[in-house]
Amino acid sequence: MKNLLNKAIAIIALSTVFTGCTNNDEVISGTGNLGVEFDNSFGSNDLILNTQANMTSNGEILKINTVKYIISNIVLTKEDGTTFTYPKSESYFIVDEATEASHLLELTNVPAANYTKVKFGIGVDKAQWELGAAGQGNFLATAQAADMLWSWSAGYKFLAFEGTFTSATVANSTSFMVHTGQTGTNYNYTEVTLDLPTKAMVRTTVAPEIHVVADVSKIIDGTNKIKLSDNNMGGMGAMIMGGTNLPLITANLNGMFTVAHVHND
Repeated sequence: MKNLLNKAIAIIALSTVFTGCTNNDEVISGTGNLGVEFDNSFGSNDLILNTQANMTSNGEILKINTVKYIISNIVLTKEDGTTFTYPKSESYFIVDEATEASHLLELTNVPAANYTKVKFGIGVDKAQWELGAAGQGNFLATAQAADMLWSWSAGYKFLAFEGTFTSATVANSTSFMVHTGQTGTNYNYTEVTLDLPTKAMVRTTVAPEIHVVADVSKIIDGTNKIKLSDNNMGGMGAMIMGGTNLPLITANLNGMFTVAHVHND
């Protein structure tokens, strides 16, 4: 009887050890997929092109017809602090509010891990541009087709924000265009790092989605306040594509993005 009791205790103890390993020491290996979805808003409202009146803190009322930006150089941080850099040749995307399919960036062959941060560039980094037209791969044609390239010598448009506006001093609906990119010696490429509110748990059988909200009001109404009325060229429209405002707008882009949530199913 004593031997039987000892064997029973040993079996229970061994079972407990195996159960603990199964529950607490998951072996994470292989690769999986990860989606990064960009959802454009204006302040707390979902962005609706062409029909929605959007007011800035300066009292200017915008009707937006174009929002496009280049997302590049994606880097994911794991919970242990190490990083995975998505292959550079595959890491250039154009998010276009008018094209729903472009809102979701689908990353493949991502090492299985628990990720806590995502970093990305807005625009095309200077090192990539300096490879010349022949070094851009398929992205050059993609940017041209999306009207996100001024010309090869002038470079890429990193962001295009366009529409019409009125204000206290501009009674008639007047066009505006805000483009960022290289101007003279100022390259205006910037990077954004976002903490994830919950871990993105990439597995061979689980493809999480990181839902990023991009508040486009921050482009001209962020830390730096830019008045379109002050840039209205003799009533012909506000065009901001260079000058002292462009570095200020580039700085605003760092506050444009937040992570709303992460789906792990």
